[in-house]
Amino acid sequence: MVQRIKTVSLIEDAGGVRVAPVPINVQSDVTVVYDGLLAQSGANQVFLHCGFGNDWHNQEDISLFKTSRGWEYTFKVKDTHTLNFCFKDSANNWDNNNGRNWSYNISAH
Repeated sequence: MVQRIKTVSLIEDAGGVRVAPVPINVQSDVTVVYDGLLAQSGANQVFLHCGFGNDWHNQEDISLFKTSRGWEYTFKVKDTHTLNFCFKDSANNWDNNNGRNWSYNISAH
């Protein structure tokens, strides 16, 4: 995955998470910005823990970049299954949206 930071219109979501563009299309770039509990508690590094589908296949822990908007990362979506993610910091503290994680459907178009 290639990390890119770009200016995009972000969709607000619960828990200090913003995702754009929504809806997410396969083979398109998506930006995730995190300014939730871990960021607010002063984490020195935040990771995006993500996977696809009900079984969270193709799981990755991606190191986010600190920006003026929060911790963020832009990546190309290469899977047509639901994108699932949560966050952890370098001390292994997790923000999983009170056990619900964050999930976005992926459009094949």
